[in-house]
Amino acid sequence: MAEQSIYFEDYELGSVRTTTGRTITETDFIVHAGHTGDFFPHHMDAEFAKTTPFGQRVAHGTMVFSIGVGLTASLINPVAFSYGYDRLRFVRPVFIGDTIHTCITIAAKGDDPKRSGAGRVVERCEVINQRGEVVLAADHILVVERRDKA
Repeated sequence: MAEQSIYFEDYELGSVRTTTGRTITETDFIVHAGHTGDFFPHHMDAEFAKTTPFGQRVAHGTMVFSIGVGLTASLINPVAFSYGYDRLRFVRPVFIGDTIHTCITIAAKGDDPKRSGAGRVVERCEVINQRGEVVLAADHILVVERRDKA
């Protein structure tokens, strides 16, 4: 991972970056269930899942979020930190064998009400499957130092 200082002023509204892809595996389901304790049959029981509207096991939404966000971690910006996520939605199911990538768009910029030397940047994150369908959407809020802190 590269390190690069990108200040508040450097973010451009509407700019887009796209990550590489990642194929979801059964191992991902098992590891995530072990980490979280979520062993619901929708995720872990293939026979039960056949009786659901999806007809097969569906990925944990929190796993899709974790992997989708993890895909964006390609740059270390020492002048920014994550303030959190808003508007998280699980739009479509993700299944074993699906390949996802994340598209990040700079959706908003503004003053940070708590820090005069920083601003807030909103990255709209869309996790997209191999069919081009959005499967998860969330707004990532960054607190970013201003180049001129006066």
